[in-house]
Amino acid sequence: MSTSPRSSMETHPDIVEMRTRHEMAERTATTPRAQAVETLAFVTGIYLAASPWIVGFDNLTRLAVTNVIVGIAYALLMSGGFGRAYERTHSMAWAACALSVWTIIAPWVIAGDVSTTRSVVNNVITGVIALLLALAASAAARSERSPRSTTGDRTISGPGAMT
Repeated sequence: MSTSPRSSMETHPDIVEMRTRHEMAERTATTPRAQAVETLAFVTGIYLAASPWIVGFDNLTRLAVTNVIVGIAYALLMSGGFGRAYERTHSMAWAACALSVWTIIAPWVIAGDVSTTRSVVNNVITGVIALLLALAASAAARSERSPRSTTGDRTISGPGAMT
């Protein structure tokens, strides 16, 4: 046993790959675009949770409770705290897309009298903004997972790509 366990562990292919993925995720998470998407998504989720009281339809209890729950869930999913590994962030962004679509259709699906113009307009606009932010996060996560990103090509193509 002439080799030390430390040197073999540091050069193990799995450790090297994990270190590389972590460094790539950190580089992506610290870009101004990623930080802007994360911040805007968090603010959108908090707004959605508070919107029944901001817009004034807090008397519609079922929709108000739905907005609070979905808004908090969206803010937590998109804040990045749970998914610094971008393989997980990709899935979380798609879950946030589902929450965004739910926000858009909730005024018509929730039982009860939720057909006020304020509640419908609020949920549709907030849902569309949340959907666009979730798609932007998904695109960033997908570009990080693509084979091109491991070769040093950091270009992002498709909708929402910044030049």
